[in-house]
Amino acid sequence: MGHETAWKRELAAAFTDPIALLSALELTPAQVPGLAPIPAPLLRPERFPLLVPRGFAALMRRGDPRDPLLRQVLPLADEAEVTPGFVSDPVGDHAARRAPGLLQKYRGRALLLATGACAVHCRYCFRRHFAYGEEGAQRDRLAAALAVLENADEIEEVILSGGDPLMLDDATLAWLIEALDRLPQLKRLRLHTRLPTLLPSRITERLCATLAGSRLQPVLVAHVNHAAELGPEAQRALLELSAIGAPLLNQSVLLRGVNDAVTALAELSEALLASRVLPYYLHLLDPVSGAAHFDVPETEARALVTELRQRLPGYLVPRLVRERPGEAAKTVLL
Repeated sequence: MGHETAWKRELAAAFTDPIALLSALELTPAQVPGLAPIPAPLLRPERFPLLVPRGFAALMRRGDPRDPLLRQVLPLADEAEVTPGFVSDPVGDHAARRAPGLLQKYRGRALLLATGACAVHCRYCFRRHFAYGEEGAQRDRLAAALAVLENADEIEEVILSGGDPLMLDDATLAWLIEALDRLPQLKRLRLHTRLPTLLPSRITERLCATLAGSRLQPVLVAHVNHAAELGPEAQRALLELSAIGAPLLNQSVLLRGVNDAVTALAELSEALLASRVLPYYLHLLDPVSGAAHFDVPETEARALVTELRQRLPGYLVPRLVRERPGEAAKTVLL
């Protein structure tokens, strides 16, 4: 396992310039459909610039402008299109706010936005417009959320999300888990993260010990959309997390041009199982402004999952779901 500084060095060296990323992939801008100059006021690149770790880029196919990993991260002119129904807060985060950075949508569990930072900027991200900076300083925000949770006897599970909770340094993450550990009503600690596949070096001995040392049952939900994301280092990281007794689940987003084919979905499920991860959810795209070009219609999604069920055993077929603001649970579509 790596040391804490290793993943930080990797993150500091991540691609932030689309042209540099394309050059590393042996591509020119002219080879990428839709990579036209984009007026800054439309996309506000200072708020959502390209960010791609080099290890993740190394998993992309050289010379292929339609590589499914590249498509997830490369800004396109399509993001400037205004599409009816695609909004800045597609899942009702603001309405679910109980404290700065603390959301509650469903009974018995609450979601804590541990940080606004990510190791990659997914172009379809449903929180790409979320004003993390308005939620206050990190420690103050977390302390305010903990104060609310102290008096929330109905909450049995806290979900650490963001951003990505594993972007917290080891000391801050340990402090937060210890604080949650002291809340007697809590039973489980769930982490939603992409770092095992984006920055596998983040999965260190210290991190695993921190998760294993809590009295709370850890549950890790990865976010992998394509089998090509599960390189050897990612598989190692996931196997090490599994070794501490944490159930590993995966949630994907059905994305046009990335995984909208039954073969791609089947290969993803098989690759996940090889890393001891069970497919959990396959989300229809949350209608966030700037991401309409990734949308797959519900009728097509249903057909894909129906065919997937005919190919794979039931435990390898994720539940097709859509999140609707204000509902008591995610809507299972099939």
